[in-house]
Amino acid sequence: MNIKPLADRVVIKMVEAEETTKSGIILAGSAKEKPQIAEVVAVGPGGVVDGKEVVMELKVGDKVLMSKYAGTEVKLDGQEYIILRQNDVLAKIEG
Repeated sequence: MNIKPLADRVVIKMVEAEETTKSGIILAGSAKEKPQIAEVVAVGPGGVVDGKEVVMELKVGDKVLMSKYAGTEVKLDGQEYIILRQNDVLAKIEG
């Protein structure tokens, strides 16, 4: 089953949190923060949203930084996704 977002929405999948720090310390499950980096898995067509023209700047495969509590979490075929509006994405990660 596929998810096809409408209007200015994107579907993202969270990237797993680091299990060790840069200095090599292994983090316990309770010490890990909710990751804020995600990968875009589907992008809506854009168009006119709330009377304004929206051009989609994201594409499938982009890595993005999102607000901690943005979007709606959904579970499909055992995989967790978040559906949010493009303007809830804070930044695109390059490199």
